Amino acid sequence: MNIDFARNQMIEQQVRAWDVFDPDVLLALKTVPREQFVPDKYRSLAFADVEIPIGQQQVMLTPTYEGRILQALELDGTEHVLDVGTGTGFLAACLATLADKVTSIDIHAEFLELAGQNLKDSGIANIDLVQMDATAELPPGGFDAIAVTGSLEDFDPRFVEALNPGGRLFIVVGNAPLMEARVVERISDNDWRSSTIFETNMRPLVHGTKPPQFIF
Repeated sequence: MNIDFARNQMIEQQVRAWDVFDPDVLLALKTVPREQFVPDKYRSLAFADVEIPIGQQQVMLTPTYEGRILQALELDGTEHVLDVGTGTGFLAACLATLADKVTSIDIHAEFLELAGQNLKDSGIANIDLVQMDATAELPPGGFDAIAVTGSLEDFDPRFVEALNPGGRLFIVVGNAPLMEARVVERISDNDWRSSTIFETNMRPLVHGTKPPQFIF
């Protein structure tokens, strides 16, 4: 596989085709070596627009999805970003090239270990990795942007409350097969606005869905 050709095809034929035109986002996707973040047995799919299994019934998001998340946050390089759902670390790495600092959390220790090695191999150092269940708690301190990479059945206002005023949140809310990808902007301490940017179907965060309700 010609890696440079495949990477350019990914950007030009897939990511751009799904309305991702921000030049900084496209450069991040071109610069961060995606192939280093893909499990070895799926390396041939590194630049395909498919979800890639990474274990624990989780997947690496498609390049187009990652592009839409990165573009939605409108980063200018000064932000502290919270990445919810580290996985192999690729999206966190892209966020780190677009922002000042990233805190990336995941419930699975094995993912954090894997991501840490991938980030080290890629020379990316401005990321803190933390084991945490985002449905139960979030890291302290205000964030300028938050990317939630698993869906929630119901919107959780804690994510907005973790934003600084002016901050932006990407989150997917709803039930399969039709969910809403939303951008939520915190306007002030007590106000925010939300807009749906596309309809989708994303795998839920661990503990992101309600247990079945039994009726007797």
